[in-house]
Order: sequence, then structure tokens, then C-alpha cells
Amino acid sequence: MTPPRNSDRRTEKDALGPLDIPADAYWGIHTRRALDNFPISGTRVPPSLIHSLADVKKAACSTNQQLGFLPDVKARAIIQACDEISAGRLDDQFPLDALQGGAGTSTNMNINEVIANRASEILGGPRGAGAAVSPLEEVNLHQSTNDVYPTALKVAALRGLRNLSRAIESVQGSFQKKEKEFASILKMGRTETQDAVPITLGAEFGVFAEAFARDRWRTFKCEERLRTVNLGGTAVGTGLTAPRDYVFRITDALRELTGLPLARAENLMDPTANADAFVETSGILKAHATNLIKICGDLRWMNSLGEIRLEKRQAGSSIMPGKINPVLLEAGIQTGLKVQSNDLLITESVSRGTFQLCEFMPLLALAFLESLEILTRFDALFSPHIERIEADVETCRARMDSSPTIITAFLPHIGYERAEEILRRFHASGQKDLHDFLHKELGKDTVERILSPSHVMSLGYPHEPNS
Repeated sequence: MTPPRNSDRRTEKDALGPLDIPADAYWGIHTRRALDNFPISGTRVPPSLIHSLADVKKAACSTNQQLGFLPDVKARAIIQACDEISAGRLDDQFPLDALQGGAGTSTNMNINEVIANRASEILGGPRGAGAAVSPLEEVNLHQSTNDVYPTALKVAALRGLRNLSRAIESVQGSFQKKEKEFASILKMGRTETQDAVPITLGAEFGVFAEAFARDRWRTFKCEERLRTVNLGGTAVGTGLTAPRDYVFRITDALRELTGLPLARAENLMDPTANADAFVETSGILKAHATNLIKICGDLRWMNSLGEIRLEKRQAGSSIMPGKINPVLLEAGIQTGLKVQSNDLLITESVSRGTFQLCEFMPLLALAFLESLEILTRFDALFSPHIERIEADVETCRARMDSSPTIITAFLPHIGYERAEEILRRFHASGQKDLHDFLHKELGKDTVERILSPSHVMSLGYPHEPNS
């Protein structure tokens, strides 16, 4: 790679000495040091976190402007820069690796530098040394990484939770449509992967819908766990170096800006030191992931058994012509497994915080926001995939009719011993269709009534007490 010409660089200095910075970069020396220090994962800080950080910086700027700590001309330029970042127009100026030391200080300084240099440019000034706006003295005024970063993470998480809740609702609705569509299709229920008793395919899909209904409700209620923020607490939650008026106003400003139900913590030291709310909420994401794994697994088996037909998505083999695999369901299972593993990372990141701070917030943020994003993306794919599922009525019925365990449905009418005797004669006959065999044993009308969708799905059987 050809080294940049001198005209392509600018020099900035900090307490550790000078460094060259690309002349066209909005970021500065603090970002450059983090780039050198943390070339680890190759994964950048999540854009949703960057955009939320810009909103936090905007709220801080507006509050400082109202209190007279920032002149209007600079405040307007800073706010414009924040708006551009929040809208995603400067995403390429946030190159840092998501895995970084310092509890997120590098990311906080990255956005401080980008805002300052863009605001300076808006005011007609240069980037870097001599910029019209200071990243520390003005953009970061009355703030600390330790209150800004976790607050921004909660803002990003709340937005992500709302998106996920809507995506889960769509999946729930798709299963409910199939519940109605398949309501009259009889099939065998299974326990421990073995035939159990007759059910309807619609009821099976209804159970899937119930699981996602719980996921949707739990995800929606997670807002209560993440709405309390420590903004204004600065370094450890005492508000040191921030004026009291600012501490009491800043959360209101951010709430008004974002439209989210944010509230200032009664004890700002608590959410600065403790991030257990993310562990609790991650558990809800893990519950949804667990349901995804289980239900995608069930649908894979039902497809393999021929009871349903999945939409064909792509050729399944490079060597076996005509083979079609349930690839979207396999992707769903992998999505769920990734979320479950992220839950462990979140738990460990929070538990390893020390004294007044959770130092491992960058890993927590990466894992939590990734879980939200991949669950939302998969659910958006899953919902239309469900709606394109077709039932194979003949296969469902044939498997039920040939299953010896359908005799269970007749126990209230014939008793256990007679049921065993009928099964012995059925097996001895060499016949394959127990349903047809029962016609001869018990009468067609009785068999069809007991093996009707309404009867097998009724909650218990009617009992007439002895008079």
C-alpha cells in the first residue's frame, strides 16, 4: 500500500504525542489510537449504538445551550452534526472495532471528534487542530463515557425491542392464520418423537402461535427494565463536574428528543455500576430464541414426515439432484443458538464489572444489539415463510389411520382391556389401516364421531353421572 502524501494527512497531538490523521477524516487522534490498539474482531461498533449516541449528544448540547453553557452558533452546528450522524450519513466515520477496552471511551471519543470536526466545518472552520469546536470542552461538556454510553445503549435497545416486538407479532399472526386454515386436518400428535394421540394440524400451529404471543408480550414489557438511565451522573453517578440544573434536565431532553419513555434513575450510581437490567432483558431474548429453535425443529420434522410442505427456497445439494432442504428453518435454529450464546456473553460482561462501573460494556453492547438485530431480521423472513406452508392432508390422515395409538381415543368408550384385545387382533390380521379395522370392530358411525376434529380437540369428554 502506498503511504499517503503529506497533503493527504494532518497531524494531531495528545498527551502521548503526535500522530498523523487522514486529512479528510472527521475523526481525530483519539480514534486513531483506538484503531491502532484494538484491531481485534473486524466487527465495527453497531450503527444503532452510534446513532443513539448522536441523540444523547444532541440532548446534552441542547441542555447546555438552554443553560447558557454553549453559545447558540456553536450549539446549532453541533446539533446539525448530531442529526447527520443519527440519520446515518456519516457512518463511514466510525471505524472502531467493537471489542475495545475502556468501557466504551474510544467510541465516545470517536463520536465527540466526528461531531466537533463536522460542526467546525459547518461553521467554516478546519478539521483537527484549530477546529472551531472542541470535542472535549464542548461536545462532551458535562458528560462522561460512563453515563453517555450506557444511556445510548438503552436508547438503541429500546428501539430494537420495539422493532423486534413488531416482527414477533407478524410471526404470531402468520401461525394464527395457519391455525384456522388447518383446523379440520387430523394428524397424530407426538410425545418423545413417538405417536401419541390424534390432534389437528391447526391446533399444532395454534400452539406455535401461543409461544410467539408470549414472546411478543415479554419483549414489549422489557421497556420497563431499560427505561431508567444514569445520564447526568458523569463518571460514577454522583454528577461530579456537571451542574445540578443540567443533571435534572438532561434526561427530560433526551426523552422528548427520542419519544422513548426514559426516566432518570433515583440513584444514578446504581445503573452506572450495575447493568443487570440487560441480563434480565437478554433472558427474554433467549426465551424467544429458544422458541424459535424448538418450533423450527418441529417444522423441519413435520416437513420430513410429509405432513407439511415448505416453500422451496434453493437447491439443497451440489451432488444430489432435486434435493431441497429446509434452509430457512436451519437458519432460524442457528439464529437462536447465536442469541443463546450472546446471552452468556452479556451475563459474563455484567458480572465482571467492578465497583462503580461495568467495564465490559462494549462486549455487552455488541452481543445485546446483535441479538436484537438478528432476531428481528429472521422473524421478518420467517413470517411469510410460514404463510406459504401447505398441508399434506392425505399424508397426515394416512399416518394417523395406521397408528396403533389412535385406540387411546376410544378408551372412555371401550376400556383399556378391550382396546388391547382389538390391537392384538389388528396386529395379527396383518392389516395396516387401524382406522378401517375399527370400523368393523366398533361401527363406522362411532369411529367417525370419535375421530372427528371436534371430538379429538374437545377438552375432555362429556360425562353423565349415574342417576
